[in-house]
Amino acid sequence: MSVRYAVGLPNVGEFGDPGVLVELAVLAEEHGWDGVYLWDHVLFHDPAWPVANPTVTAAAIAAVTDRIRLIVVCVLPRRRVQVVARESVSLDVLSGGRLTMVAAIGSLDREYSGFGESAELKGRGAALDTRLADLRALWTAEPAVVSGGSEPVRMVPPPIQLHIPIWCGGRWPNRAGMRRAARFDGAMPTFVGQTSRVVTPAELGAAVEFVVALRGDLHDFDVVMEGATERPTAAATVASYAAVGLTWWIEAMGWWRATPGGTPGAVPLAAPLAAPGAAVAAARTRILAGPPS
Repeated sequence: MSVRYAVGLPNVGEFGDPGVLVELAVLAEEHGWDGVYLWDHVLFHDPAWPVANPTVTAAAIAAVTDRIRLIVVCVLPRRRVQVVARESVSLDVLSGGRLTMVAAIGSLDREYSGFGESAELKGRGAALDTRLADLRALWTAEPAVVSGGSEPVRMVPPPIQLHIPIWCGGRWPNRAGMRRAARFDGAMPTFVGQTSRVVTPAELGAAVEFVVALRGDLHDFDVVMEGATERPTAAATVASYAAVGLTWWIEAMGWWRATPGGTPGAVPLAAPLAAPGAAVAAARTRILAGPPS
């Protein structure tokens, strides 16, 4: 299977402006990228950083693009499933069937505890499993009794797609996230120390082997990884991951591109800005250069 390429767009800091994200998404479509990948945060490590809502931003992107896939992270345990059902179907309809959801438990405990919710990981994982089952039931547009519901509910219309693809994230070598991913449409593992080093193809391959052992094969299944490349060596870099099963490469477009000494392939999540506006400028330059292929 050939690899497809998306532009990874943070929704925080310099990228916490929906207008900037829409501009970058339009450039991505014009320059041959296959998708855009939007983070899901309501807060971030630096409380002074702006944060953009990913659902609103994805809707704006859907309205001004025709081809690129909208790959949107959803931290479902801190969201109400009926609201997510409405938002996701509306995005799928608005985009003409271009939505992929990335289901995750979230990386920032304060996004739970700061609003009076438990940040305990086991509970977040259980909530994610329950709400994913409810979400898929609601997407059918048939009567369904969701968890805790007292009577059947029916939400129409259904998505344009037969079902909206769900990729599941998870920190490898922990097994829970990849075990969940094997039941859905794709896996997007992250890795210990990924913020400060290059993840090897062998590490991705180990996560893929675990998923294959549960599924039997990778038929109709995506393997996704986020990392940074530079255009001259990008194709060779991505090919090494494709050899172990990669189907989507998310090109990280963050402030690390504007950080002196940044390591291509690593994805630092909290690197300091080199200068105001430098991160977005660096992202724009990389987008204009086009995808690795």
